[in-house]
Amino acid sequence: MSLAKLQDLKGRVALVTGGSRGLGLQIAEVLGELGAKVAITARKPDELATAVEHLQSCGVRAMSVVSDMGELATIAPMVEQVVAALGPIDILVNNAGTSWGSPTIDQSLEGWNKVITLNVTAVFLATQEVGRRCMIPRHSGKVINIASIQGLTGCYPEGVPMLAYNASKGAVVNMTRMLANEWATFGINVNAIAPGYFPTKMTAKLDQDGAANMAPMKRSGGPEDLKGATALFASDACAFITGQTLAVDGGVTAV
Repeated sequence: MSLAKLQDLKGRVALVTGGSRGLGLQIAEVLGELGAKVAITARKPDELATAVEHLQSCGVRAMSVVSDMGELATIAPMVEQVVAALGPIDILVNNAGTSWGSPTIDQSLEGWNKVITLNVTAVFLATQEVGRRCMIPRHSGKVINIASIQGLTGCYPEGVPMLAYNASKGAVVNMTRMLANEWATFGINVNAIAPGYFPTKMTAKLDQDGAANMAPMKRSGGPEDLKGATALFASDACAFITGQTLAVDGGVTAV
């Protein structure tokens, strides 16, 4: 089978959480380009509307669902809404997340809980719901978790301690391994992408040049740099790949 055929997503349904901007929108773009019908979620209706308009202008069949993933009770109804509109979900991208920079001694419990709830618990619930409704019954599916290189190392960029964020992304890496093992019997691939420094709203407060220069490639991630990893993990090209975390970081974790 040709590589083009392996990466053909026509007829498949993808759900991208936190898909209205930044890395989530970049991921939604490539899934749509490869032929998938794409649903994106986020908290802000205006940003979702702009994102859907952009995706549709690229020829993508896209829809949006307003959903605050930090409000855990909204996750199951959100999944139900996507399934009702587009059909069973074939590809789940757990991208929604948040951060909280603070020295550990000053870290508030409120901030800790906010990060862990959105970055870990919401990932668990969304994956559980999509798995139960769509993937396990059909013995097929791709789950892509968006981790971070900060879940692979003990570093933090430009002197900003982020214990809650690093801990949450480390949890995502190990959730990926465990779930890949458990769900392999159902024909479901579970992998993670660990981005390095990409300029997004979440990273706007960092020293832009300093963070970018952490990488041996001496640049930050760009608007195309997650697309290849996404295309691999979302498609049948990764049929024999599961439980892996791929760093897309310009070489930061290679040194």
